Amino acid sequence: MATLIRSKISNKLSNAATTVTNKSQAKVSGMFAKLGFQAATDEEGLGFAACDDLDYDHRQGLQMDILKNEEMGGGEGGGETGGEGTVEGDSHYQRDGTGPPPSASKDGGFCSEIASADKPRITAWEAGWNVTNAIQGMFVLGLPYAILHGGYLGLFLIIFAAVVCCYTGKILICCLYEENEDGQLVRVRDSYVDIANACCVPRFPTLGGHVVNVAQIIELVMTCILYVVVSGNLMYNSFPTLPVSQRSWSIIATVALLPCAFLKNLKAVSKFSLLCTIAHFIINILVIAYCLSRARDWAWDKVKFYIDVKKFPISIGIIVFSYTSQIFLPSLEGNMQKPSEFHCMMNWTHIAACILKGLFALVAYLTWADETKEVITDNLPSSIRAVVNLFLVAKALLSYPLPFFAAVDVLEKSFFQEGGRAFFPDCYGGDGRLKSWGLSLRCALVVFTMLMAIYVPHFALLMGLTGSLTGAGLCFLLPSLFHLKLLWRKLLWHQVFFDVAIFVIGGICSISGFIHSVEGLIEAYKYNLSD
Repeated sequence: MATLIRSKISNKLSNAATTVTNKSQAKVSGMFAKLGFQAATDEEGLGFAACDDLDYDHRQGLQMDILKNEEMGGGEGGGETGGEGTVEGDSHYQRDGTGPPPSASKDGGFCSEIASADKPRITAWEAGWNVTNAIQGMFVLGLPYAILHGGYLGLFLIIFAAVVCCYTGKILICCLYEENEDGQLVRVRDSYVDIANACCVPRFPTLGGHVVNVAQIIELVMTCILYVVVSGNLMYNSFPTLPVSQRSWSIIATVALLPCAFLKNLKAVSKFSLLCTIAHFIINILVIAYCLSRARDWAWDKVKFYIDVKKFPISIGIIVFSYTSQIFLPSLEGNMQKPSEFHCMMNWTHIAACILKGLFALVAYLTWADETKEVITDNLPSSIRAVVNLFLVAKALLSYPLPFFAAVDVLEKSFFQEGGRAFFPDCYGGDGRLKSWGLSLRCALVVFTMLMAIYVPHFALLMGLTGSLTGAGLCFLLPSLFHLKLLWRKLLWHQVFFDVAIFVIGGICSISGFIHSVEGLIEAYKYNLSD
């Protein structure tokens, strides 16, 4: 009898140990499979699912407790959400399965703030207008210079960059979603930073966000510098007889931009957005109209299938930078009424951008051929150059506050508003007013953009450097890498091939463009070249 009892106890202990071991192995294997390293077997997948269900139930219980507390304390404040608690839009793309969407990460910066703002949803046409503003800006003026050093290959690159940027924008948004138990896509992330952090979990949960924030700050600050550079360049070429140098014009432009340091929100800035866009399209029409008037003299023989090995990589950076919009896409898609229309919107906006940019660059280059300058309006006759350039300067100065405010917002949230983890004390007082030393830092940032514009007054080279350094990273490298990391088990072979190819090609273009842009800047600084 005693032997039988001991045998049963031993069997039960052995079975329990085996079960625990199998569950542990299944969980570990499932975690590796979830990270994309290998596929889990059926038994391991079931074990991992069981463990994951326990974690999910625990998280949902905590979330429901939080919801109940908010409902008890919120009173009538949450009445606008509706009885079912769903957001307006397609059911297949609902942003939440059982509760409110996850709060935006503080590291999300400017884009997260836009996404979480309480404002009406936008239509696909309105979202497309915003994307068009981002990729059809005044930096299109540098595209004919890219054709100068690339010929027909430069035109091909304009098309290729449009296709790739459209694709990476789509896969970046795919990384915001995950499937729930019912197979519906649920938005579990809110920003580019959230995607980057998710890829670095669990060992470095905030490393990816810091990398993206640094890239965003560099791109935004460089954009501000380019606005100051182009303002000084345009004014100098508009009034060449005045005894004022390009550097002096840049200083004058910076004085006009100092009030940006006092910005508290973007309400004042947004009033000028539509006016800036209309002015830009008018300028493009004027330039194209002048070029068409000289169609008989177009130099078709100058457009060849050759590349300037030394300067063409700079052209790659210029073209890539003209398509950068990825840092704004998560917040834009999060504010759409029907997120399912995002892919269609990306298609027609990038097709339109590709056609307009290609035609503008080709027509402008055919008109001036080897005389094409870094900023194409500098090639216009003096009779109309001054008028066109004044409109461009006004547009540049009115466009400066947006990237400046975005850069300041990211910097403040990263270094001054992280509570106990902040590197520096909060730059805002208890009443919400900006402290004097915080205002001084903002002014210092404006002055920094001026100093960079004074000592590196080369529009095309700076644009190529920025496109190669951060543009390629944010548009090519990181989206494809994140897509592979987060959705590895669901990707088809051709999607894996596209992602890997984009990552490799983007890496090569980024490195070569960065090296040649730096060499070009050193050469221009050494020999005091104007173009």
